Amino acid sequence: MQPTDSRNNKLKPVIIITLKIKIKLFDILIILIAAVVTGFSIYTAYIKQSGNPQVFLQGHEGHWIYQIDAEETVAIKGPLGNTIVRISGKCAWVESSPCDNQNCVASGKISMSGQWAACLPNNVILVINNSGNNNVDSIAW
Repeated sequence: MQPTDSRNNKLKPVIIITLKIKIKLFDILIILIAAVVTGFSIYTAYIKQSGNPQVFLQGHEGHWIYQIDAEETVAIKGPLGNTIVRISGKCAWVESSPCDNQNCVASGKISMSGQWAACLPNNVILVINNSGNNNVDSIAW
């Protein structure tokens, strides 16, 4: 007797296909090279952070540089008013801003090199970068 489903239709037999793939030495070499390149990329992007991280603040009237371990509250004047940036506990964040949408406040704390936060309506940006590279990225601005 054939197996049936709940609708009394005959079930078709399942065909199992096995693929026989031969892995050659060259395949293993390519996989190892890809793993090494991936590991090196992760190491240089996230783990290796030489230098002393600094917070770069830029606003309507200028720019300022603070060490990430500073305890500062900075009022940065913009076209809409003052944006308040806090630097504390090796983190920086926008505490308050006069913009309507408050996305800059909701973006939260930044602490690693390469992270940034911005209040675009008020022309304020903060970037964390290592001291070896102290140029604020003009594309981000």
